[in-house]
Amino acid sequence: MDPETSGRKDDHIDIILEEDVETTGSGFSNVQLLHEALPEIHQDDIDTSTEFCGHKLAAPIVIESMTGGHPNTTKINRALATAAEETGIAMGVGSQRAGLEEPNNDELLESFTVVRDVAPDAFIYGNIGAAQLAEYGVDGVERAVEMIEADAMAIHLNFLQEAAQPEGDVDARNCLTRIETIANELSVPVIVKETGNGLSQDTARRLADAGVDVLDVAGKGGTTWSGVEAYRAASVGADRHAKVGNRFRSWGIPTAVSTLKTADVHPCVVASGGVRSGLDIAKAIALGAQAGGLAKPFLQPAGTGPEAVIDTVGDLVAELKTAMFVTGSDSVKALQDTDYVLLGPTKEFVDQC
Repeated sequence: MDPETSGRKDDHIDIILEEDVETTGSGFSNVQLLHEALPEIHQDDIDTSTEFCGHKLAAPIVIESMTGGHPNTTKINRALATAAEETGIAMGVGSQRAGLEEPNNDELLESFTVVRDVAPDAFIYGNIGAAQLAEYGVDGVERAVEMIEADAMAIHLNFLQEAAQPEGDVDARNCLTRIETIANELSVPVIVKETGNGLSQDTARRLADAGVDVLDVAGKGGTTWSGVEAYRAASVGADRHAKVGNRFRSWGIPTAVSTLKTADVHPCVVASGGVRSGLDIAKAIALGAQAGGLAKPFLQPAGTGPEAVIDTVGDLVAELKTAMFVTGSDSVKALQDTDYVLLGPTKEFVDQC
């Protein structure tokens, strides 16, 4: 195994927890749900459950792909998966590239396999980069599915992050063709997700035409991966890559904009990127998403243990149910039909793209 792959995963966690790698501009502050003063429902009767890839979730919440591939991340994934099992929400693992590179390293593999061990019934999806599809093909991606008995497989698009990495893979040629092959031949549904820079409507349409089952917009507004890589690059003296990473910290399509535009051309969208509350999730669903995804808000609780993650999920559900109550939405489907107003820069962005 390339030791850089495993070590990079550990570096990422440390940087996200310790450094300023947040950006702003998700667009959710410019989305206003219309208040219903006469909701005519009982809050206790609100149903937050939803269907996602043929699996029933207790709430439309996804613990976004974060980590795995280094022994130090096993504890984090165990806590996240335990919470997903307990609360009935979905979870993705971080890139499984390290696991595919060294399939006989039991300690490393445990950072992934622990997820299914502690969450036998949860919706769990795997993860591999689009840049690695040329190397692994359908058979390699199937091995990633088998590694965690995944219910779906995410292919992540992270070419800005790769451009800011001194060791980054910047060959983006023929990715759509390879994604289409995976989408049509893999044994489980395929999710394509960005990593903090959003999906345009044209890109979403091309992915929909390729047969991709789910699009996770992962837009601008949360963790900036070019910013993460800028810290890594600076630490090894790769000054030019560090400058590039910092220059593009705020690059991307706001999550709210990407959600709205993507939902126009694809029936199953996850909104992630700067989602920080149950209210943000409610807004995302009103814009057309099937679920809202969060990563960093779960990371610190996961370091404490599953109870802290479960508590965080409880807060999100309480906020989501409150938003549903005061919009008169007794179900996730009803919330998708609720009225909203777009304001300021978000409206301008939507109108011009």
